[in-house]
Amino acid sequence: MNWPLTRRKNGSAGASNGHIIEMRSITKVYDTGKIQVEALRGIDLEVGRGEFVAIVGPSGSGKSTLLNLVGCLDTPSDGDYFLGGEVVAGLDKDQLADVRNRRVGFVFQNFNLLPQLTALENVEMPMLFGGVGRKQRRQRALEQLEKVGLADRVDHKPTELSGGQMQRVAIARALAMEPDIILADEPTGNLDTGSGSDVMSLLSELWEQGRTLVVVTHDKGLSKRAGRVVEIRDGAVVQDEVNGG
Repeated sequence: MNWPLTRRKNGSAGASNGHIIEMRSITKVYDTGKIQVEALRGIDLEVGRGEFVAIVGPSGSGKSTLLNLVGCLDTPSDGDYFLGGEVVAGLDKDQLADVRNRRVGFVFQNFNLLPQLTALENVEMPMLFGGVGRKQRRQRALEQLEKVGLADRVDHKPTELSGGQMQRVAIARALAMEPDIILADEPTGNLDTGSGSDVMSLLSELWEQGRTLVVVTHDKGLSKRAGRVVEIRDGAVVQDEVNGG
């Protein structure tokens, strides 16, 4: 099935360079010991390079499960998954960790910053695991923090930052390894209206710069900014539409 292409405001087709995400008949079953729970049922999903896709649906619909599979935090029970043309289904834990570090940047609802580290050190962490040299790590971290408007907060620890600032640090960290795709799970869920709006604007700017984003959200304001909205219910895609299309 050929999904509709998202177009950025400059008119370029989001999938003009091919699909970064290709999922075919993806299922995920959790075995609780007494019963088996089918969290995803035959998901087909394609995301083109440069697209901004919002995944929406009620709680328990399978949104976060799907995002975890896309980000290689978990593996499907069945089906085929290609990330940037690379076969993902069937990789072992070490191989998945390598794919995550090279190809995916994560932004979480709870920020997931290390409290004992400064903003700069938090942004450096994925580069440390990725084998980037110390000088280059620092330079790249400073550049990313400047891009998200936190050049004056590089030495602050998370407890010294607001929720919106912590999420911007998390976005800078997600960009540190220059990944193929940014995944965000309820990135505005723990923020007040003003901070949430700032984060939404920042994500929109990243899209305008050509980044690929997949965002799970209950925030209608954020989903309206996406180029495409995929709705999931009971573990299946029930709607896939281009915003304004």
